[in-house]
Amino acid sequence: MTAIEIFRKFSADKLRQLGGRIQACLGKLNEDQIWSRVGPNENAVGNLVLHLCGNMRQWIGISMAGLEDVRKRQEEFEAQGGLSRAELSSRLSAAVDQAAAWIESAPDERFLATTRVQNYDVTGLEAVYHVVEHFAEHTGQIIFVTKRMTGEDLGFYGHLKQPAHSEKTP
Repeated sequence: MTAIEIFRKFSADKLRQLGGRIQACLGKLNEDQIWSRVGPNENAVGNLVLHLCGNMRQWIGISMAGLEDVRKRQEEFEAQGGLSRAELSSRLSAAVDQAAAWIESAPDERFLATTRVQNYDVTGLEAVYHVVEHFAEHTGQIIFVTKRMTGEDLGFYGHLKQPAHSEKTP
């Protein structure tokens, strides 16, 4: 495998893995918890899900699929409800599937080409790296909030207690 092929596969797989963890968190929270904010400078889990969907479409859509930028970023943070857990889950699933598909199907040259996203000139590699890093950061926030609200160990790393495990990416 070439470096781009390895990067492509790892990035798409990581988005799917993290998306699954967010889905698990959504499944543990009720509607009020999903839209709960402790203070005005916090984002609810629902806002973070909307934000991740917008970020993936913008950064991956522009760099890998050549889409136009139609994102309304501020609306992701201003939402204070209006979408159910099922609607958020569906949007997240569709956004992860689409971003992963764009990454997997983009020609190698898209990873080396420079595009402009949010007034940054970035290569496709940089755009994908940004999205995966950004997605992981907010996944961690959602996991933390879910643990805080439910008091549960979500078990994402329970496999590490076994001498051998089958999970492919850390």
